[in-house]
Order: sequence, then C-alpha cells, then structure tokens
Amino acid sequence: MIKAYGVRTLTLLVLSGFIATAMTGCGGTKVSRVSSEKEIDVTDKWNSTDSKRVANKMIEDMLTFPWLEKWNQNHDRMPKVIIKSVRNKSHEHIPIDTFINDLKRAMLKSSKVQFVSGGAAREEVREERKEQDVYATEETRAKMGAETGADFALSGSINSNMQQSADTRVTFYQVDLNLIDMTTTEEVWYGQKKIKKVSE
Repeated sequence: MIKAYGVRTLTLLVLSGFIATAMTGCGGTKVSRVSSEKEIDVTDKWNSTDSKRVANKMIEDMLTFPWLEKWNQNHDRMPKVIIKSVRNKSHEHIPIDTFINDLKRAMLKSSKVQFVSGGAAREEVREERKEQDVYATEETRAKMGAETGADFALSGSINSNMQQSADTRVTFYQVDLNLIDMTTTEEVWYGQKKIKKVSE
C-alpha cells in the first residue's frame, strides 16, 4: 500500500514538472515597445489613431472656411479660440480629454489661431493667481483682471451606432464640431467627420 502511494506521488510530481516546463517554454505574455505614431487596431473601438486623425482633419477644414480670412482682413492679430465642450454620445467610453488635447495641438500647430484655456485648467490658474495675490511679491505676481478673452468658441459631440450579424460587426462614428463667434453668436463653421470600421 505504501509502495503504491509512493509511485502515484512520484508520477504526479513528474507530470507537474513536465507541465510547468511546457508552460514556461510557451513564453507567456510578450510585451514590446513600439512608436506612439504607429497605427495599431486591436479592436474596432475608437482609439488614439482615430482621435488624432479626426482632430487634425477637422481643424484643417475649420481653418479653410471664410471666417478666418474675414477675421484677418479686419484684425491685426490671430483669433483666439476656446473649447467649451465635446460630449460623448457614443455607445462606448471615449476619452474625451485626449480628443480635446488633439484638437488643441492641431490648432496651435497651425499657427493661424491662438488657444485660450477654459474649464478646469482655467480655474486652476485663477486659484493660483489668488494665492499669488497674497503670497507673491508685487513685482512677480500675475495681475488680476488681465485674462485674454476668446473670440470664438468650439464645441461638439461624438456619436456612434453599431450593426452586427453572425460574423461581421460594423461600427460607425460621427464627430460634429461647430465654431461660434462669441460676440455675434454666429455659427461661422460646422464640421463633420465620419469613421466606419468593419470587424470580421
């Protein structure tokens, strides 16, 4: 009885060692670094490539509309733009902050408009300025009431829908943005970008 138990134990130990060796040989998860510019689609969901492409294309389109030429004819400075909001109305989680940052970068890179911060970033600066008013020297503190006002406000939304059959899924995204004159409330530009992805 003892001998039989010993054989079974020895057999189990040998099999366990073989399985462990085989699993180690498979290598497990492999991670490699790639360029952040490289386009990689793991799923059909909205990703960083979509965000960057859409932002660049839409800002490029915005800057070709007549409003900018009219502004330049009547002013000796670049127009100042603020992003008020971009709402995610899609069926999935989309990192809106990343998309807004891509819009900012595209505008600043164009050297045709100036960007004015808003929202949480502006509130943080205002709070810092209040603290400077108490703790910083008069020569170094930022002045109160000297903020740069925006001439135009950019806002929009991201929508989506999905259709699926037995082995194919089609995901459709639509991004709508509009630019409004802060003085007249005139809508000087409306842009739309569509993306369709097929997953099989």
